[in-house]
Amino acid sequence: MQLDSPTTLDLFNVSPSVPRDLLVWQHAMACLRAGIPVSLLLVARSSGSSPGRQGFKMSVAPGSMVGSIGGGIMEHKFVELARRGLSEGRRDVLLREQIHRGEAPHNRSGMICSGEQTLLLLPLTEAHLPTLRFVAEALQQHRPAWLRCTAAGELFAADGAPPLAPGLHGSATGEDWQYIERLGFRDQLTIVGGGHVGLALSQVVANLDFRLTVLDNRAGLNTLQLNPYAHEKRTLDYAALGPALADGPHQYVVVMTFGYRTDAVALRQLIGRPFAYLGVMGSAAKIATMRQELLAEGYSEEQLARVHAPIGLPIHSRTPEEIAISVAAELIRVRNAPRA
Repeated sequence: MQLDSPTTLDLFNVSPSVPRDLLVWQHAMACLRAGIPVSLLLVARSSGSSPGRQGFKMSVAPGSMVGSIGGGIMEHKFVELARRGLSEGRRDVLLREQIHRGEAPHNRSGMICSGEQTLLLLPLTEAHLPTLRFVAEALQQHRPAWLRCTAAGELFAADGAPPLAPGLHGSATGEDWQYIERLGFRDQLTIVGGGHVGLALSQVVANLDFRLTVLDNRAGLNTLQLNPYAHEKRTLDYAALGPALADGPHQYVVVMTFGYRTDAVALRQLIGRPFAYLGVMGSAAKIATMRQELLAEGYSEEQLARVHAPIGLPIHSRTPEEIAISVAAELIRVRNAPRA
């Protein structure tokens, strides 16, 4: 039975202005409204080389599904488990650990990538519809909000910050666990410079779950005005850049203005602040000159060592599109690096 609603392939066509999770919730709502049984699959906890991170999710119906919990044999097994439960009319909530090692004594997933995951299977009912609508609206409107799922199968969502740290609280083998998730984009990328490379980078990162802001000091810049990928576009003086940017462990900043002097003005506003990533585009010669000037001004070696420059992975990129891929790859490497 096929459902006239988003399918798995629609994930490649989702607008970059909304998180990809939105299609999962929309698909689930469409199923329930059509009287079609549907379940939610969700990665509640992950570690090591797991194929799907915490928060990955799917909605699974008898003839359609949207999203992913990591792919491979494990995903196939849980999709079939969900569909079998739907066909049998089961409503029990499952929370199962999966170990991706062939020698594991129990809970083997069938994969050998060495990580571990805890997966949630939640059959959805019409009683969940108000929460599903709330979640979808929060994602569409980019409102700060959070979601909770309990062992009893309850879904609750509210605006604001979650009362507990996101993740699984309690034991997967217990009966009093709860899963907390912050809705929307966790990571923010600010591109300082809305030219051709900024536009190309915007297009690449639109599929990488960053909330994207593009800034430039040139009013009426066509590549900024025509950028359809950014969630926010602003014109401002680079000398006033510092107060305009938040910092923290989920804030990424790329400086790629139209010239050396404006790059330096922007960088002076940002050096030393605790960003997850701060990078500057430029040739090795340009970066060396900028570095010497900043050292002479009193910036420390330690501060400059935290700046990624020249930006991007060294793949001999030349065109805006190639540079964008090299920068996006470096952002991915930093974001996915093990935390100390």
